[in-house]
Amino acid sequence: MPDSTQSPTGRPWSRAIDVHHHILPDFYLDELARLGVASILPGVDRPTWSARGSLAMMDRHGIRAAVVSVWPGVPATLEPKPAARFARRVNEFLAELVAAHPGRFGAFATLPLPHGDLVLEEYAYAVDTLGLDGVGLVSNYAGLYVGDRLMDPLFEAAASRRSPLFVHPTVPPSTGQPDLGLPASLYEFPFESVRVAAQLLYNQTLERYPDLPVILPHGGGGVPFYAGRLACGPLISAPLANRLPDDPVGSLRKLYVDIAMAGDPPALAALRSFARSDRILVGSDFPLMPEHYTLDTGHRIIADGGFSAAERERLEHANAEALFPRFNGSRFSGKDT
Repeated sequence: MPDSTQSPTGRPWSRAIDVHHHILPDFYLDELARLGVASILPGVDRPTWSARGSLAMMDRHGIRAAVVSVWPGVPATLEPKPAARFARRVNEFLAELVAAHPGRFGAFATLPLPHGDLVLEEYAYAVDTLGLDGVGLVSNYAGLYVGDRLMDPLFEAAASRRSPLFVHPTVPPSTGQPDLGLPASLYEFPFESVRVAAQLLYNQTLERYPDLPVILPHGGGGVPFYAGRLACGPLISAPLANRLPDDPVGSLRKLYVDIAMAGDPPALAALRSFARSDRILVGSDFPLMPEHYTLDTGHRIIADGGFSAAERERLEHANAEALFPRFNGSRFSGKDT
């Protein structure tokens, strides 16, 4: 077994499906700059991206396929029609990327949130017409959190197709809060996933839409640690008992999580104690996290995660194949096809 204090070399995987893989097309960044968005994430170095670079990284890691997302998507501050046009351009680019590399890429659609009817229209086009594999969301859109009941029409549409929602954290909407001189992604992102999970729990979203797959990245953020605490609402305010499902922690364990940034011992221990083995997915966070870190995470997950052979097969590809039918039966070749 590799020494978990070292950084092993070689592929951690053999035919993995990476569900947390960002792309940053030039046209997307140019459009953000035109809109006055100077950085996708202040305080974070902007990586470069190309399809060739993604495929090369995937081959080096033993990743058969990646479900990509454009993060953070369409700015929530855009007016409805420009937001819809921007989302449409992104989704058509995603469809072209998938078509150009069959078997290697799937894609999460971008939606013009928070503009209700346009969201449903673009969702149907992206999934039903373009054939994209689900939706990439951020945790909140100018303060509208993804677990809000206002999102129910999207949840209903996605559940009817069993179409996954990948909910990536973003900067919280608070103003005037000290930034500690640090990037918000460093410490706020895990709490953003907890905020989403709290809403999903107390709105009984996963009970009302049992066919809705929701993926929280980064090992679920802070959810594994906070799951029991989130169930304590009725101890603080008795009326909250009416809003909880019968098995609150069991409800949260319906969530899917990926392993990105979850390879260090405390995070991995929390992940393994919380997440069901049929709910854990490979995620790289490439290229927003450097490749050597992603490689090390993969090796640590395998060395220290205590996965049986059957659990590792589910982690590497079987769980993702159940969510993303386009990858059923395909094999990793190590080459673009």
